[in-house]
Amino acid sequence: MTPEIFQRRILGWFDRHGRKDLPWQQNINPYRVWVSEIMLQQTQVATVIPYFQRFMVRFPDVFRLAEAPLDEVLQHWAGLGYYARARNLHKSARIVADNGGVFPDTLDSMSELPGIGRSTAGAILSIACGQSHPILDGNVRRVLARFHGIHGWSGDSKVNKELWSVSRRYTPLQRTADYTQAMMDMGATLCTRSKPNCDGCPLGTACFAFRENKTDVLPTPKPRQKIPVKQAFWLLLKNDEQQVLLQKRPPSGIWGGLWSLPEFVSLAELQQWCLEKNYPVRRLRELASQRHTFSHYHLDYTAVIVESENPNNNVMEANLAVWYKTSQIDSLGLPAPVKRLLQDQQIEEEYDENG
Repeated sequence: MTPEIFQRRILGWFDRHGRKDLPWQQNINPYRVWVSEIMLQQTQVATVIPYFQRFMVRFPDVFRLAEAPLDEVLQHWAGLGYYARARNLHKSARIVADNGGVFPDTLDSMSELPGIGRSTAGAILSIACGQSHPILDGNVRRVLARFHGIHGWSGDSKVNKELWSVSRRYTPLQRTADYTQAMMDMGATLCTRSKPNCDGCPLGTACFAFRENKTDVLPTPKPRQKIPVKQAFWLLLKNDEQQVLLQKRPPSGIWGGLWSLPEFVSLAELQQWCLEKNYPVRRLRELASQRHTFSHYHLDYTAVIVESENPNNNVMEANLAVWYKTSQIDSLGLPAPVKRLLQDQQIEEEYDENG
């Protein structure tokens, strides 16, 4: 199939069935497209929509985002996961704001912003500026790997290079914004990972995977590796006012910059910490262990509720620890499992108070 026919079929399908009412497709500008593309990295559209809408209300332009404290940005991001995206978004906003609010307008300069790779830069410039750049997000990789019969895991440099070559070949010079959105829509709604809707696909029998009945093996999945399991004990320390101690996590790494419960590798370490901070344990209760899965490991965590004999709040460290009532947690950026845990505690406390 020639590139011209490929483009015509993709755009024809988009005109009839493509999504055109997504929030970031309204009042299009580089800022809105940029925020949406970062949110959509490794996150589904349905999940992103309410986050994007709330984000735009609070941070309607790049200057408001740049001026905001990182804590508030993380609070609006909490639950989306992959928090490095939010930290990089904030860094990039300050860079753009220092440039008078003008976003980079070339692929190389856009790619230099923190958190923006080649595909994301191409998508932003295509959708917001009408420039012709190939993209290769997960959805597009799947469409092209199946259409061309490209075997091998896309993380392999040779396979990745071939996919970029194919993407470049088919990217049009005109209607680039529509084409970019169409390719992403194709992968998200038709050429899905499981049970693709081949009957509705505009590429039809020209698709190698459809013709050879190989949609279940293409694209080639990443070689399976056993996901390690890590153990953690979370301290839910309560003072006499029934406030809970929260600590800010380091700026990098898992849940970087978010507020969380003090974390320990063992129950003994948790208890030793309480003693060292002059918080002798009056009552201790372990909750049932739960699992939270990241992309590269499972975290099995056990929350330990501790009531101390010491009423003094003497573990405060400069801006790194705070006492909060569970009813106030919505004002903080918290990891999703920590927020759920504290919400459950709030319900339990209200139940106890009301009998």
